[in-house]
Amino acid sequence: MKVTDARNLHGHVIRELGKRIVVGDLRPGDVLPREENLAESMDVSRTALREALKVLSAKGLIESRPRVGTRVRATQYWNQLDADVLSWRCASMPTDDFIEKLVEMREIIEPAAAAAAARRRTTTQLTNVDLAYRKMEAARDPEEWAAADLGFHDAVLQATGNELMISLFSVVESALGMFFVLSAKTAGDFKYSLPHHLKVLEAIRRKQPEVARKAMQSMIADSLANLHKKRKGSSKKAS
Repeated sequence: MKVTDARNLHGHVIRELGKRIVVGDLRPGDVLPREENLAESMDVSRTALREALKVLSAKGLIESRPRVGTRVRATQYWNQLDADVLSWRCASMPTDDFIEKLVEMREIIEPAAAAAAARRRTTTQLTNVDLAYRKMEAARDPEEWAAADLGFHDAVLQATGNELMISLFSVVESALGMFFVLSAKTAGDFKYSLPHHLKVLEAIRRKQPEVARKAMQSMIADSLANLHKKRKGSSKKAS
């Protein structure tokens, strides 16, 4: 179906060009086709194209220069925490490097968040963490599990009472959701990490910050080890 609504056209161009850049079909330094040619190839007006290019420029993906045109910027200039950029990057099969960096960010943020939640959580916030855990316990497949897992980590972040941490979580939510799905699907038993989550929950319940911190650290390390183990197994089969 041909998209005719101006807003949909605008979003369509942003998504298509953004994905091409993030997955590497358009590489840093590549110059985009002339405006009229690009608009024609994407079947949109030049006005819709210009508006989309402004958005991609604001995300750090492209830049326009006189006598050069519009070209793709180096990855160091991309807004890596932009929700769209993260979503496009997750939609393309995530690289090992991206997973390692995501885990590194989790290691910095989530153990501290678990400790803060154990110190500050209210009765209502504890109930929300507990409910999220129960949903994980009741999950029937990896997709249900991943959604409940994301809800658990969200509930822990909410229990910190720190709006900056909460905002950061909302930005990386799509990336974490991808990670949880991938982790669940590569595990022999997708509920294998349930005991780690229970330890975090109980530490928050008992208001034991350091216990919560260490339990979250163990959880993150274990999920990464699970992915590494699966990849090594796949490599041996391929060879």
